[in-house]
Amino acid sequence: MADDAGRVGRGGRDDGGGRPTRTGRRGSLRLRITAAAVLAVALTLGAFALVFALVQQAVLADAPRSAASADVDRAVAALAGGSSPAVAVSGDADGALVAVFDSAGQLVATGGDDDLAASARQLAGAASGSRVSLDGDDFVVETDGAESVSTTTSTPSPSSSPSASAGPSASPSPEPEPAESSSDDDDALDEDDAAEAARDAADDASDAAEDASAAAAAAAAEGDDDLDVETVTTRWDVVAARSLDEAQAASSASLLTLGVAVPVALLVLGVTTWFVVGRALRPVESMRREVAEVTAANLSHRLADPGGGDEVSRLASTLNGMLDRLDASATAQRRFVGDASHELKTPLATIRQHAEVALLHPERIDGRALAGTVLGEEARLTSLVQGLLVLARADEGALGVARRPVDLDDLVLTEAARLRSGAATGAGGGAASGSGPTSGSDERVGRGVSVDATAVGPARVRGDEGLLGQVVRNLVVNASRHARSAVAVGLVETADGRAVLTVDDDGAGVATDDRGRIFERFVRLDEARDRDAGGSGLGLAIVAEIVRVHGGEVRVETSPLGGARFVVDLPADPA
Repeated sequence: MADDAGRVGRGGRDDGGGRPTRTGRRGSLRLRITAAAVLAVALTLGAFALVFALVQQAVLADAPRSAASADVDRAVAALAGGSSPAVAVSGDADGALVAVFDSAGQLVATGGDDDLAASARQLAGAASGSRVSLDGDDFVVETDGAESVSTTTSTPSPSSSPSASAGPSASPSPEPEPAESSSDDDDALDEDDAAEAARDAADDASDAAEDASAAAAAAAAEGDDDLDVETVTTRWDVVAARSLDEAQAASSASLLTLGVAVPVALLVLGVTTWFVVGRALRPVESMRREVAEVTAANLSHRLADPGGGDEVSRLASTLNGMLDRLDASATAQRRFVGDASHELKTPLATIRQHAEVALLHPERIDGRALAGTVLGEEARLTSLVQGLLVLARADEGALGVARRPVDLDDLVLTEAARLRSGAATGAGGGAASGSGPTSGSDERVGRGVSVDATAVGPARVRGDEGLLGQVVRNLVVNASRHARSAVAVGLVETADGRAVLTVDDDGAGVATDDRGRIFERFVRLDEARDRDAGGSGLGLAIVAEIVRVHGGEVRVETSPLGGARFVVDLPADPA
């Protein structure tokens, strides 16, 4: 009941028939797998989206900054070439603003988008790479300094009167006029055309300045003492700003696309994973239902193999193997219980029969005969119970082997001498045969059978002396019971560190097909289940268990005497 409750608790609700119904256990596994897959992909896509957004923002923001830097470079080049600030910043471009400030910080000229000209003063003092807000939009700023050089010439008046001195005749470097647009619509001039026009004007101004400087230098070289030449250097600050609206719009569009695509992808992934996992678990659920139907009454039922050679198929094979073992164990247990009941019932029935006869007809049986019968059957019961107890302890791994050096040859010679004297009994042998009887007083044991122990040599093993003595006794008694006239025992210690015990008889032997099952419990090879000829069937099973716990093996072969040879192979004591 506790096991059933545990299964129901682990598998789900009970349907009233003792079987768990289909529960959320499978569903929860399906849900956990789906959730894990979706979560893993979501984290991956989230990290990718974050990296993508950062990289895209950096790349998109770099384009306006590069454009602003180009605007500054063009204006600086024009000013350095002698162009006026108005010419240097001439041109019209949407989302662009170029301003020239003098050394006092006063706005001198602006260019670019006419709608932004009113906001040019906000660029004063802005640093390169900074961002400003102009007319509600974000702009990136680039700045640089420029210097323009001009020359001034003057001729002093011949009059010495200071009031008659003429003002200086300035000959500034000529400034080319700004190129006018060939079209009435100035807004149609794109950014590249404006840049080209600014470069042309800067080149013209540079040429004119060079000509003026050359003329002034030539005049000075001719020795005209009346001509004064003065060089003037002007410092300008050029500030260019480019709008970030396009970059931000592109970034927002990408983020919006990712914001829609990622949830949709996760939804598709979740639905797909849900159905795929459900389909994969369907054979498992089918096997679970079939196994739930298996009881002690139908352990022969086997699961259908779904095929495919995958994990589910291997699971079905494993479960079928488990059912095979359970079926074999249950069958052996039923046979064991039946045989044990039969063996216990027979001596009890004999005791009861003699007791009833003694009560009803006391003149027909004396007390001595009744006591002998009761003691004999009691010995049979004791032997059977002791054998069952040894096997039960062996099954539980609690046989209690006290390992110490044991002279196995002494045990063999003792049992051979006992058999010769006819004093050997099955008591303590625990059903000394898998094919012969065990009783407290077996009249056939040792009667008319010769025992040859000349092949017994010295051999020492490590183990439990009492259990090893039981092995030797069971084998010797079993051989004497089935021998016609001779039993031979031998013992030798091999060079590879093994102690080999052999027990031969000249009886009927054991058929090849029966040599494996003769060591099973309650197995008799006699056709008739006569207790005086067939035994209880526990002796050889006890031998096999004791030898196994001592690290050895026992087998049946054909004896040179014509009957059966039992061979016990044990590890020898290295000391």
